[in-house]
Amino acid sequence: MTILESFTLLGGVGLFLYGMSIMSTGLKNAAGDKLRSILERATANRFVAVLVGTAVTLLIQSSSATDMMVISFVNSGLMTLAQAIGVIMGANIGTTVTAQITAFNLGAYAPFILFVGAMLYLFVKHVTVKHIGHIILGFGMLFFGISTIKTAIVPLSQDPMFISFLSSLENPAVALVFGVLFTSLLQSSSSSVVIFQTFAVQGMIGYDMVVYLVIGAAIGSVTPNLLASLTTNRNGKRTALLNLLFNLIRAAIMIVLINVFPAFTDLIRGLTPGDIGHQVANTHTIFAILAVLIEFPFAGGIVRLSEKLLPLLPEESRSAEERKLHYLVNTGELPSSVALQQARLELVRMGKIARDSLKDAIRSFFEQDDRLAEQVLEAEDTVDILTDRIQEKLIEFRSMDYTPRDVNRLSQLMLVASDLERISDYAENIAEYEQECKLRKATMSDVAIHDLKALSEAALKSIDFALHIFETDDFKSLPEADLLEQNVDDLQTEIVNAHIERLMEERCNPVSGVIFNDMTTDLERCSDHAINVAYALSGIAKARSMT
Repeated sequence: MTILESFTLLGGVGLFLYGMSIMSTGLKNAAGDKLRSILERATANRFVAVLVGTAVTLLIQSSSATDMMVISFVNSGLMTLAQAIGVIMGANIGTTVTAQITAFNLGAYAPFILFVGAMLYLFVKHVTVKHIGHIILGFGMLFFGISTIKTAIVPLSQDPMFISFLSSLENPAVALVFGVLFTSLLQSSSSSVVIFQTFAVQGMIGYDMVVYLVIGAAIGSVTPNLLASLTTNRNGKRTALLNLLFNLIRAAIMIVLINVFPAFTDLIRGLTPGDIGHQVANTHTIFAILAVLIEFPFAGGIVRLSEKLLPLLPEESRSAEERKLHYLVNTGELPSSVALQQARLELVRMGKIARDSLKDAIRSFFEQDDRLAEQVLEAEDTVDILTDRIQEKLIEFRSMDYTPRDVNRLSQLMLVASDLERISDYAENIAEYEQECKLRKATMSDVAIHDLKALSEAALKSIDFALHIFETDDFKSLPEADLLEQNVDDLQTEIVNAHIERLMEERCNPVSGVIFNDMTTDLERCSDHAINVAYALSGIAKARSMT
């Protein structure tokens, strides 16, 4: 095989992979956020989760993309491991459609498909039509890439070195390992199976060899998820491990099955006699469906195995407990007054988490403590999840027969949830300033640190007092809450003016000055949100100072 022929082969592979990527992007853009929303709402019904995983992967043509979305949802607490395994199983079925499509010899039509896609994408202004053009363009690239691969590998069939290499794959163990490594390199089981399918169609490898390559490809497909999980929390890592366990068990089942019942593969081949392209595609699909059918009843056990291999840490258990609703459970039959009180208790609990997060963020900033900063980011995720869950419950209450007064209180509680969530957001900002100071080697004067500490204490005091009023209906203390909030405002103005003087006199580092200014703004806004919380249920008109 000449260098030019090698380049042609690599170009065909690259075009195929790029076509897959363009198809996936076009489908995601056409669907908007619907795919993410569908995955988010995969219910605790594992059968539904399998169907969702299959459908989403059929659309975006990438099990890795589906699995990565699942990892991100589990990582943020929006999905449990029990839901995740159902989606992962479904994704393994959905990804087999690529080989089914490429089993049809559409290479001759690829230029026309490319032309249609390009015309729609380049010359039509309608957004949806452009996305469809993007999809068609990717589809054409995919088939043009396969056609190029087929052309490039013809000389390989005469190459003694390549023939010798393929001969080594006659050993099932070697073929299995090669399938794993090749797919890990491409980071796409769909792509590797299609390339194996192409080799088989060209007569370069036999069906018995392809079976083990397909099994290896299923294991290798987990590589992108394992890499993506390195930056996630332990639940995200468990999700990637879950995927690996599912595919390892799947591989073991298939190996046992084809060796104990060799007639099984003969049955698959008999579905499309003489058409090895479809035989490979059918093998890929049937293996995936069969693995799901066999492993589905034991999904809970696979989840527990992943949890044993990566045991829950004490802080994880605490975080999982915090993210559950404690008071807004079984509220369907409760009187409106009781349901609203439960909602208030849930918000008070969330408010204390946000307040403690702000305190940790302030400590992390002054003490340069990365561990505390990580706790703040974890708490921010918790508050975000609680906000979504509490507001969903409050929206459910709107459909009930509530009085106008209770409906108004519902609206106020929705706003309180947003205010508390914003306090947590500002806590995250402050925790990030700690990292920014380290990165930019910014230092502050003793005077600046003293001023920031004073403003931090005033903001925390304002928040504590506001939460007390919200929890106890101590509306007689609202004037005092106003004074605390005004004190924060006045203190911010005072220390910012002093900061500007230091800048003018060149006694302050401009880089640290920006961080100083941002932090004072965040602390003042925390106090603004706190006063909104204090007034929320008072019935007293109060202009909401922040949105």
